[in-house]
Amino acid sequence: MRSRRLPAAPLVLCAMAAVFFVGSCEDERPQSPAVVGKTPRVTPDYAGIVLPPNIAPLNFRIAEPGRRYAARIHSDAGEEIEILSRTGEILLPQAKWMALLSANVGKEIAVDVYVQTEDGRWNQYEPIRNRIAPEPIDSHLVYRFMMPSSYFPKPMQICQRNLETFDEEVLLDTRNFGNGCANCHSFVGTNPDKMLLGIRSTSFPSATLYAREGRIERIGAKFGYTSWHPSGRIVTYSINDVRQFFHTAQQEIHDVVDLDSIIVYYDVERKEIRTAPALSDKTRLETYPAWTPDGKYLYFCSAPLLWTDMQTVPPRRYAEVQYDLMRIPYDLATDAWGAAETVLSAKDTGRSILLPRVSPDGRFLLFCMSRYGCFPVYQPTSDLYMMDLTTGAYREVAINSEHSESWHSWSSNSRWIIFSSKRQGGLYTRPYISYVDAEGRTHKPFVLPQRRPSFYDSCYRLYSVPELVDAAVTVNGRSLVDAISGPAQISVNSITGATPSSTEAYPKGRPRVQ
Repeated sequence: MRSRRLPAAPLVLCAMAAVFFVGSCEDERPQSPAVVGKTPRVTPDYAGIVLPPNIAPLNFRIAEPGRRYAARIHSDAGEEIEILSRTGEILLPQAKWMALLSANVGKEIAVDVYVQTEDGRWNQYEPIRNRIAPEPIDSHLVYRFMMPSSYFPKPMQICQRNLETFDEEVLLDTRNFGNGCANCHSFVGTNPDKMLLGIRSTSFPSATLYAREGRIERIGAKFGYTSWHPSGRIVTYSINDVRQFFHTAQQEIHDVVDLDSIIVYYDVERKEIRTAPALSDKTRLETYPAWTPDGKYLYFCSAPLLWTDMQTVPPRRYAEVQYDLMRIPYDLATDAWGAAETVLSAKDTGRSILLPRVSPDGRFLLFCMSRYGCFPVYQPTSDLYMMDLTTGAYREVAINSEHSESWHSWSSNSRWIIFSSKRQGGLYTRPYISYVDAEGRTHKPFVLPQRRPSFYDSCYRLYSVPELVDAAVTVNGRSLVDAISGPAQISVNSITGATPSSTEAYPKGRPRVQ
C-alpha cells in the first residue's frame, strides 16, 4: 500500500476566493474606509495568539457581513501580504507567509481587516495583533483520525501532518487489515526514528508494531498507554481491561472504566516483559506511565480497586474512582526500581489525576484532572493543569474551556504543547496549539490551521492522541500492513491476568509468566 496524501479541505480554485491587491481593479480596493472601533470576528479564532515562526498559513474567514473583504498582514520587516476576497476567506500564500514570519521572529504581526458594506462603503476594523514566538514548534504531528462511532470496527487512520505546510499523509489505514484498530503510537521523546503502534483486528492477532531503522517487527503483545525510556532500551506500557458504557441523560453519553490494569515494561534488547510490585498491585489500578527526560523517574496514575466483580459493567462504584499521581525511581544500569511515592493525591484535589507528561527540559509536568475515572476525553469536567517540578506547586492552566481537554504532547524545546479539545461544541476533539513561556504560563490556544478556514465546520472525524515529532515518520504504510499480516513476530513472555500484590517480590523485577 502506498501512503497517500490527505486533502486538508475540499479544493476550490483560490482565484474564486481571493486575489492580491496588486493588479486589482481600483474600484475593488478599499477606498477611504471608515474606522470601526472594534476588532473583526474571524474564524477560526486567530486573534491575540502567540504563533510559531514555522507554522503553516493561518487561513481564516472574516465573519462580518459584507459584499467584499480585504486583509493586510504586516510586521516591522519583510513584504506585507494584501488580499482581496469576495467570500470573506483569506487564503495566505505559503512562501510570502513564511518569509514574513521568518523576518519578524519575536515581534508582533498585525492583520488589518476591511469590509465593504452593501451600500459600497468600506469599513476598517482595529488590527488583530499576534506575536511570533522566538522558538519553533516541532515540524510534524502524528495523530489518529477516526469516526466518533462507538462500534468496533470503525474507520480510522494513523496520519502525520507537516505543521509547516498543509501536507498530510496516511501512515496506516485500518481498512487494509480487516477494519481493525490502531492506537497508542509512541516515540522516544520527539524522535520519529523508533515508533511503536498497537493494533487489534478481527482478522489478525492483537500485537504491537515496532518500526526502526527501516525495519518493522511485530511484537506478540498489545501495548496500552506507552512511554519510552529516553535511552530507547525499555518501554513501559499499561495493560488495561477497558470497558465502554453509555449514559442516557447527559451531554456526553460515552463513558469508560478500567476494570483492572497494570503497568509493565518491555526490554527491547532481551525481548522480555517485566514488572515491579509497585506497578502491579492487586489492590490498585495503575495506568498512564510517563518517563522523566533523564530516565530516573517514572510518573504514573494509580487508584484503589473498588470492586471484585470483573464482569458487571459498569461496576457499582465506578464514579468514585479517582487516580493519584505517583512516581517511582528507576536505575537503568541495574534494572532496579525504588519505592513509589505519591506526588499529588486525589484525596487532596478532590479530582482524578490523569495523563501526566513531563516537559523535555524536566521543569514542568502537564496533566489532566476530571471529576472521576480514567478517560478524560469522555469527561466534560477534564481540564489541564501544570506542575512546577522544582517546587511541586501546580495550577489550572489558562487555556481550559467548558468542554473536555485531554491528550497532550510537548514540543522538543518545551515551549509548545498540543492538546485535544472538544471546545468546538463538545462532540469532536480537535488539536489545539498553545505557547508555554519559561515560567510555565500557557497562552491562548489556536486550532491546527487548515488550507480552508471552513474545514472543521464539515469535518465529521475527530483527532485523537496528537504527538509532536521533530521530523517526518518515514515508515512505509505497505510495510506496516505486511508486518500485521505476515507470519513472523517477536515472541515474548506474558503477564498473567492476576497481577501480583505489592508484597510479592521478583528476582530483579521479573514478573510471573504464563
